Amino acid sequence: MDHKIFHAHGIGVNSVSWAPSSQPGSLVSANAGGKEGGVRRFVTGGSDNLLRVWGWDQASLSYKVEGAPLQGHGDWVRDVAWSPTVLQKSYISSASQDKTVRIWTSSAASSPGQWESKVLQFEREVWRVSWSLSGNVLAVSGGDNKVSLWKENLRGEWECVKEIEE
Repeated sequence: MDHKIFHAHGIGVNSVSWAPSSQPGSLVSANAGGKEGGVRRFVTGGSDNLLRVWGWDQASLSYKVEGAPLQGHGDWVRDVAWSPTVLQKSYISSASQDKTVRIWTSSAASSPGQWESKVLQFEREVWRVSWSLSGNVLAVSGGDNKVSLWKENLRGEWECVKEIEE
């Protein structure tokens, strides 16, 4: 097997997360599935404050950056997590040293590859983000020694539904 190492971020990669192997919307639409053999994509978060989405390019037999880097964090991106949901939207969460979590959303039908973010503000730096197995609840942990659980409401806003601390 041939291995390739590529330059993902200028001063270091802090986190990586695989995308679901199916396209968003593939469970609810007959023609949203896409490529044979699944989708080969992942997201990286780096010390350059950026996220990059990578996709497999069959022509070059390598991973290539999809679109522009996702910008918005003011400090290192400590963690990224791609939601395992394969419904109508795709979600990526990112935790940062800048005391924020960004939830990046891309709609399968209207604008594939276009990401919009909503910001969750915290009192201290945020270390980790992790999606539930169903992909609809986000767990967040950070420098405040708390774990908070977040869920999107019917208005599209993210609400803290539970906070755990010792």
